[in-house]
Amino acid sequence: MLQEKERVEVIIPIYNEELCVDELLKRLLALKEKINYLKMNFIFVNDGSSDRCPELLRDYANQYNFVKVINFSRNFGHQFAVTAGLDYADADYVVIMDGDLQDPPELIEDLYKKSKQGYDVVYGKRLRRKGESFFKEHSARIFYKVLSMMCDIKIPPDTGDFRLINIDVLKVLKEMRERHRFIRGMVPWVGFKSAELPYRRDGRYAGKTKYPLKKMLAFALDAIFSFSNTPLRITIYFGLLIVGLGMAGALLILYLRFFTPFTIPGISAVIVTIITMAGFQIIMLGVIGEYIGRIFEESKSRPLYVVKDVMNLNPIVTTQAQSAPTRS
Repeated sequence: MLQEKERVEVIIPIYNEELCVDELLKRLLALKEKINYLKMNFIFVNDGSSDRCPELLRDYANQYNFVKVINFSRNFGHQFAVTAGLDYADADYVVIMDGDLQDPPELIEDLYKKSKQGYDVVYGKRLRRKGESFFKEHSARIFYKVLSMMCDIKIPPDTGDFRLINIDVLKVLKEMRERHRFIRGMVPWVGFKSAELPYRRDGRYAGKTKYPLKKMLAFALDAIFSFSNTPLRITIYFGLLIVGLGMAGALLILYLRFFTPFTIPGISAVIVTIITMAGFQIIMLGVIGEYIGRIFEESKSRPLYVVKDVMNLNPIVTTQAQSAPTRS
């Protein structure tokens, strides 16, 4: 009796990548033919693309039944597209990768072989970021250092969403339905045994980045506020510091007034103190507001995404109340 092939599904979020789709499928098909000892499916999540991506993906899905497509009703964002792929995935191993070919598809075989050494998660660790600006490269390093200092869990630096997870990790991720998602932090939070696979990241095959500075900052804030309450603690410590400095200043003024002939003339010091305190209070309210805003978003219990239609997949129904969405 022949042993059944292990199943691997590759989740690929797509947003306005019409210039990359053909080359991406070409390399994925070559990979599938090379590692025919595995049963591979490709789940493309069309995140509301406004270019020719829907038509291109439809043509490939009509041609190959292992090319599966999820079409969103609009653009919901990269992390929600990955989440949809995870919800629909049903395999022994799942690989997450972007559709711009910065993460070489050929490394999927290396991720799988590494996992067979006894690892539940294998993530790609970037040794080089080809084609990225000096600012983006170094700001990413600073971000991971700040995040590691603030979070209780260890998030591997210089990594993205490019990784392989096994079915045990997949099941737990399906149960995590928070709205503000940082998947590269959610995976290490789950635990299990993990390993890194160093690789050199390529530049974009074509097109422009979908993560300008504004989106990068929003993504960084989501990561920090979703995985740490350290910003709240910092405001407390900073507030205590200001109170301490204020008390010290008051004692100094009283000492000068009653025990020396010197006094503090004018109101300049008072104005500076008031402005400083007002600025600190506004920052503190902003930090608290970020957390309250996230509580408000979670309390609405809206679906994380809306699927317009699927190809070569059975529709599923996902709600906040479901612990693990399954195929119908």
